[in-house]
Amino acid sequence: MLLDQFIHRFQLEKNQPPLHVNELLDYIQKSYLQREISIVEYKNLFFELDKQNAEKPQSYFIRVNQTHLESINIPG
Repeated sequence: MLLDQFIHRFQLEKNQPPLHVNELLDYIQKSYLQREISIVEYKNLFFELDKQNAEKPQSYFIRVNQTHLESINIPG
């Protein structure tokens, strides 16, 4: 299973098992952005972690104030 292989890879790199599925989610996203895994592998891993309720913390998402949107000038 791809997820089991990825957990093993995490353990080798970090010298400890993942403490939470969210930690694995961060790890697969980093691996994808660094082109260590393909989009297909990323999607498969993400799907498996999503089934285990992995999520980014709320502070990760940017909150946009509507007043800022009105001042953005998009050409075209």
